[in-house]
Order: sequence, then C-alpha cells, then structure tokens
Amino acid sequence: MHTNRESASNVSVIIPTLNAGAELEQLLQRLQGQSVQPFEIIVIDSCSTDGTAELAQRAGVRVMKVDRAEFDHGGTRNRAAMEARGDIFMFMTQDALPYDDKLIEELIRPLFEGDKVVYAYARQIARPEATLLEKLARQHNYPQQSEVKSYEDIEQLGIKTFFCSNVCSAIRRETFESMGRFQEPVIFNEDLFMAAKCVLTGYKIAYSAEAAVYHSHNYTVMQQFKRYFDNGISMRCNTWITPYSAVGKAGSKLVKLQFKELRRKRQWLLVPKLVAESAAKLIGYKLGMNYRILPAFVTRKLSMHRLILAHLEDNGANVTLKS
Repeated sequence: MHTNRESASNVSVIIPTLNAGAELEQLLQRLQGQSVQPFEIIVIDSCSTDGTAELAQRAGVRVMKVDRAEFDHGGTRNRAAMEARGDIFMFMTQDALPYDDKLIEELIRPLFEGDKVVYAYARQIARPEATLLEKLARQHNYPQQSEVKSYEDIEQLGIKTFFCSNVCSAIRRETFESMGRFQEPVIFNEDLFMAAKCVLTGYKIAYSAEAAVYHSHNYTVMQQFKRYFDNGISMRCNTWITPYSAVGKAGSKLVKLQFKELRRKRQWLLVPKLVAESAAKLIGYKLGMNYRILPAFVTRKLSMHRLILAHLEDNGANVTLKS
C-alpha cells in the first residue's frame, strides 16, 4: 500500500517524443493504470511525422510541441516542467515501459522516506529481445539492490555517485527549481549534472530497484562510438565534474563482467563484438573529450545528435567547433 503522502502527491510525468511509434500507446496506458495515478502526463513532441502527437492526444494526455532543430535534452524537459503543475516531476523516455503498476509508487517513495533524498531513478531491465551484452550491461548498471548515494560516497564511487537516468526518474519540483533546472542546452548527461549538483549541495540520490522499467538498446558498434563521442563532448564542456570522473575504470569493470559471463556461457562468438564495442566506447569518449581539435565537419559527422550540437553552438553554450 502506498502512503497517504504518496497518494496525495501531484506527479507530473514528462515524456519527450520523436516518432515514438505505436508503443507510445502502451506506455501511456501503463502509466494511466498505476497504483499512484499521475496528476498529469505531458508529451513534448519534436514535430513527429508518424502521428505521435495525435496518438497522445487521443490517449487524453497533454501535448506540447518543440521544433526538432530546437530540441536538446535539458531545455526541452525544462520547457515541459515550466508548464507542469505537479509538485514532483517524473521524467521518462518514449522507449521505456513500466514493469508493473507500482512504478510511480516505488519511484517516489524514497522522496518521502529518505532523509534529504530529492532525486530518484528506476531500475532498467533489458527487453527480452536484447543482446546478451546489453542484458549484462543493464544488470551491471541497474542491480537488484536499491541504494542511496550522498557526498560521503564520492571517495569510493567517484562519478558513479552522480549516476542517474532520466529514462525514468523523479525529482521534487522545489529541488528542480532551486538547482537551476536541467542544464541547457546540453548534448548529453542532463540527469548526471542535475544529480551532481544535488549531491554537492548536500542532498541525496536514490536508486529504487523496486521501481522498474523495460528499457534497452541494441546499438551497433558505430552507434556506441557516437554515443560515447557525445558523452565526451558533454564532459569536456563541464570541466567542473571531471575531477570526479574515472570513465576508464568504470568501463573496465563492465567489460570484465561481460567477458567473464561470455566465458561461463561459452559464447565465444560474442567476444569480438565485446572487444569492438569496448574499443569504440573508449575511442569515442577520448575523441569527444578532445573535439575542439577536430574540424567542425568531422565533429558533426561523429555525433549522434548533430542537430543538438548545432543548437548548442548557435545558443552560445560552451561548445565551439573548430572551423
């Protein structure tokens, strides 16, 4: 049973979309069938061409629109939050599906029960069709045990202290505002930066394993490269957080876990893919961290988010592409 405080909370669910497809209907239905009902669901759509906005309207949720060229991970979410009426903001992505009807209940529970907990994120379970490597990655990053992270954990966890995911997260409205909302414009890591600001201010971040969503990607090696390239750019533009970073160390732990499991299951044919993916992530990240020495056309070609990159440069963010 959820507490009276939880049931009385107004939860605004915010979902950025772009050509979300028919699965969006299932996501909205599952959200509307939660044990703790959303106060409102806001879909902020980037001019989809597949009827996403119309599908959301038929489902009875509120729809906002943003030009595709103006989308960025922080600013678009901020725009929807400014229009939201709830006292808790719950952020989701279009490709995440609630595991059960207790998602909202369990996700916001730490915000009431945890001392100084202001930001919480859900467990991500790989979809059945996900590759073995992807399933192992989700299990590593989203274990079965919940935890609360605070400033005292930085010495042991480093930047993992700030790990948080807007695939499914919840934050108090008052905290969201006092922390200056999500960084914008931003190409990547708006959730990580918000969590870092919270922790460094003295608040805590909760990982709720009891709140779960199905979410995974079967990225190609090139897609992994581009994703980590953007991650590198994001980190280079936020040097205030790099002293806490140990990307190589964190990545090596995952690779060792994946290799150990491949060996145990005798999945030798997947070893070359693991090696290729690991190299792509590391090289992509290192190149992204040094994007300022690359020609602009190369940077745009290597990015997974070319439009966001252009938006960042146009809006005077700390991104200057070499001409």
